[in-house]
Amino acid sequence: MTEQKTETGGLTLPLVPLRDIAIYPKMTVNLDIGRKESADAVRMASKDDRYIVTVMQKKANVEANSMDDVYTVGTVVRISQMLQLPGGLIRVLAEGVSRVKILSVYKGSRCLMAEVDDLAETVPENEMKAEAYRRIILKEFFEWLRNTKQGLPDDQMEQLKLITDAGETADFLASQLLIPPRRRQDVLEETDIMDRLRLVHRLLDQEIQIGKLEAEINGDVRTKMDKEQQDYYLRQKIKSIHDRLGDTVSQEKEADEYRQKLKESGIPEEYKAKLEKEIDHLAAMPPMMAETAVARNYLDWIFSLPWTTESQDKLDLKAAKKVLDHDHYGLEKIKERILEYLAVRVLAPDAKAPIICFVGPPGVGKTSLAQSIANAMGRKFARISLGGIHDEAEIRGHRRTYIGAMPGRFIEAIGQAKTKNPLILLDEIDKVGADFRGDPASALLEALDPEQNKAFHDNYIDIPFDLSRVFFLATANTVSTIPPALLDRMELIELTGYTEEEKVKIARQYLIPRQIERNGLKAKDIHFTDLLIRRIIEGYTREAGVRELERTIGALCRKVGKKKVLEDESLPALSAKTLEKYLGPVKFMPMAEEHPDAVGRVNGLAWTMAGGEVLDTEAVTIKGKGHLILTGQLGDVMKESAETAYTYIRSRAKELGLKDDFYESLDTHIHLPEGAVPKDGPSAGVTMATAMASAYTGRKVRGDTAMTGEITLTGEVLPIGGVKEKVLAANQFGIKQILLPEKNKRDLEELPASVREKLHFVYVKNVDDVLNHALVK
Repeated sequence: MTEQKTETGGLTLPLVPLRDIAIYPKMTVNLDIGRKESADAVRMASKDDRYIVTVMQKKANVEANSMDDVYTVGTVVRISQMLQLPGGLIRVLAEGVSRVKILSVYKGSRCLMAEVDDLAETVPENEMKAEAYRRIILKEFFEWLRNTKQGLPDDQMEQLKLITDAGETADFLASQLLIPPRRRQDVLEETDIMDRLRLVHRLLDQEIQIGKLEAEINGDVRTKMDKEQQDYYLRQKIKSIHDRLGDTVSQEKEADEYRQKLKESGIPEEYKAKLEKEIDHLAAMPPMMAETAVARNYLDWIFSLPWTTESQDKLDLKAAKKVLDHDHYGLEKIKERILEYLAVRVLAPDAKAPIICFVGPPGVGKTSLAQSIANAMGRKFARISLGGIHDEAEIRGHRRTYIGAMPGRFIEAIGQAKTKNPLILLDEIDKVGADFRGDPASALLEALDPEQNKAFHDNYIDIPFDLSRVFFLATANTVSTIPPALLDRMELIELTGYTEEEKVKIARQYLIPRQIERNGLKAKDIHFTDLLIRRIIEGYTREAGVRELERTIGALCRKVGKKKVLEDESLPALSAKTLEKYLGPVKFMPMAEEHPDAVGRVNGLAWTMAGGEVLDTEAVTIKGKGHLILTGQLGDVMKESAETAYTYIRSRAKELGLKDDFYESLDTHIHLPEGAVPKDGPSAGVTMATAMASAYTGRKVRGDTAMTGEITLTGEVLPIGGVKEKVLAANQFGIKQILLPEKNKRDLEELPASVREKLHFVYVKNVDDVLNHALVK
C-alpha cells in the first residue's frame, strides 16, 4: 500500500465555497462566481499561481463565512481561464488538482482563506481486483446512459476512454450521476480507492433502479393529469421518484420555510398568491439549475423587507432640540423647521412626511445634519448617493429577466434600514444625469410624490411598496440642475455658509476635538486660541463651509504629533505668531492689500455651487476700430451684460467727460482672470460698466469695494440673487464696501449682525450711483 501527495499540501490558499457542487481531481468544470468574496478570491489567485481551494457548503442557502459552514474535505483547483460577465459574474474554467483536508478557514483582507493539507489516497494492493471493479462500473454506467437516454458529450466520452486509473474513473462517474450533493461529497471524502469504487457502484445501482421505476411512474402520473395539469408534470414526476425512495428534496424543505415566512409577513393578501407560485416553482427546480439561485435571491429580498415593521418617532421636542444643538452649531432656521415637523407629528400622527431639500455649497454640513435629524427623531438612517447616476434601473430596479438583476436604490435602503419609515437621505440630487439608459430624475418623481409613493413599484420586487411613511431629505449644491417637476415636490431650505464668528465656534466645539482625537493627541499637547483660529480662517481657508478648515486643523495636529514623537525642539510651539512656520506663507491676503486702487480693475461678486466668490474684472483700451473683446470663458449671459454695459457707457459719454466718438478709435478688452474656469450669470452688468468707465476716463476704482447687479440699457440696476453668499465671500476677502441693488436691501436681514457691522453697504438705483461710489474722486 502506498500514499500519493501533491505539492500543494500544507498551503494557505484563497477559498471559494460552492453550493451543491463538488469538484474532483483531474476534472475540468465551468463555474459562475457571483459572490463578491469568491470573486475577489479568484482575482487574487489569477495574479499569483492561479490555485484556489473549492469546498461544498453544508447549507446551500447560507453564505459560508467560517469552518462550521463548509465540509472538511475540498479540492485544490487551478484556474485555466477567467471571463468577466455582465452583472458582476465571473466565469471560470477550473481543473481539479488534488483532494485536501480543510484545517481552518478565516477571513483575509479581501476574501476567505483556507489552510489545507493534502489527503493521501490509499492505493489498492490487488490491482487486478481494482481493474475488475472499474470495468464493472463502466459497464453499468453505459447501461444507465442507454436506459435514461442521458447521453454523454463527445469530448467527455473521449475523456472517459482515456482514463485508466480506477480512482479517477470513480470520480468521473460520480460527477455524471444525478445524485444528491451530499453523496457527491461522500465520494470526494473517500480516500481509499477500493472503498470509493464500491461507493460509486452502490450509487450507480441505485440510479439504475430509479431509471427502471421511471416508466412505471410516468404512467402513474399521466393517468392523473389532464390538460390543466400538464405544467406540473415534471414536479409530480420528481416528487413520485423521491416518494418511492423515501427521500425528500432540499428545495422542498426550503420552500416550506419560505411558505412559513409568507404567512408571517405583512405582504398584502392580493400578492401572496403570486409569491406562492414563485415558491412552488423553486421547489420544482433541480438544485443545480442557475434559475434556482435567481429564484432564491428574489424570495430572500422579498422576505427581508420590513412590510409592517415601523419604528416609533421620538416626539419629545425638547430632547430633539437638545440633540440638534449638540451636533450642530447655528443653523437655527433648519432646526426650527425640524421641530415644526415633530410638532405636526404630535398633533397629526398620520400626516404625510415632507420632502425637504438642503441647498448649499459643499462643507456646510448638509449630510451630517441629516444624520442628526434621524437621531433626534429616533428613526433609522439610510443614505442614497445619487451623484452621477444615469441608469433609471438604479432607481426602479432591474427586471428579473436580466443577469445580475437587483432591486433599485430605494428598496435597498429600506432593506438596510429594516423599518418602513426610516429617514432616507438623497445625497447630491442635483447631480442626477440622463442618457440612453433612461432618466433617473423622472423615476424619482414616483418615489418622492406623496400622492404616488403609497404604492412605489420596483421592477425587481414587482410588488408595490409603501414609501409614504418615509421621511425624505435631499441635499444639493444648486437647484438650477434639478428638473422643475422634481423641484416642485420638495421644500427648499438654504444653507448659505458660515461667518467667521460661526467658523471659530464650530472649530472650537467640533473640529478641533475631533482632529485631536483622530491624530492621537491629547488636549494638553496642542492649544488653539481664538486668534490662531482666526488667522487660519483668514489666511489659509476661503470657503463657505468648514471642510478646508478641518483639513488645515488636522495638518497642524499631525505636525505637532511629529514634533512630539521626534522631540523636535527646532520647531517653535504652535501659536498665531508661529503659524507660518507650520503652514508656510499666508495663501490669502485681504483684498485691499492684494488689489490697491487701480484703473480698469473691479471686484465683482458672483455666486457658484461652492458658495460666494469675488471675481476680478479687468478692462483696458487700446488703439483700434471700436471692437469689444471678451475673454475669460464667459457664458452667453455675461457676454450680453458686457455688450449692454458697453452701449450704456457710450450713451453717457458726455456725462463722463468723453467725446461722442471716443470709442471709434479704441478697442475695449474685458477679461476675467482664471480663463480656464467657465463663468456665467446675470449679475455682472454693474461690474463691467464700472471697469469700462474707469478704463475710458482714467479714474481709479476703489480696491476695497465690491459690487453686484445687472443693468438695463437705460442704466437701471436690477436686483439679483445669492446676496447672503456673496456678502459672506466679500467679508472673507477683506472687502470694506459693497454696492448692492436697492431692491436687494431686504435680503440683508438674513445676514448675521456681526457681518453687517463690519461692512458698509451702499444701495444703488442706477449706474451713475455705482460710478459715484466706486470711482476714486
